Amino acid sequence: MRLLLKWLLGACALLAIAHVYNGVQIGNFHVALLAAVLLAFLNTVLRPVLILLTLPVTVLTLGLFLFVINALVFWLAASMLNDFVVLSFGAALVGSLLYTGLNMVINSALERLLPR
Repeated sequence: MRLLLKWLLGACALLAIAHVYNGVQIGNFHVALLAAVLLAFLNTVLRPVLILLTLPVTVLTLGLFLFVINALVFWLAASMLNDFVVLSFGAALVGSLLYTGLNMVINSALERLLPR
C-alpha cells in the first residue's frame, strides 16, 4: 500500500513540476507514472554506481557533485521516455532538485500518516 502511494504521489509530483517549471514537460499521467517508476529504478540501480565511481570528485566538491549525478539520472530518465522532455542540463538540475524536494515532503507525510 505504501509503495503504491509513493508511486502515485511521485507521478503527481512530476506532473506538478511540469506544470510549474517550463524546462520539464510531461505528456500525460500515464507517462508520469512510467517516469516515476523509471526514476525509482535508476535511483536504486544506477545512482549508487555513479556515486561510487565519482567518489573522489564528490569528496573534492564537498558533496555538491551529487546534484550533478541527480540531474544526470533525471535527464537519462527523460531521454528514455518519449513524452517526458527535459530541455537542457540546467532544466534537469532544477527538475531533479524540485523532484527530490517533493519526494522528501511525500516521504515525510507518508511516515506520519502510515507509520511502519
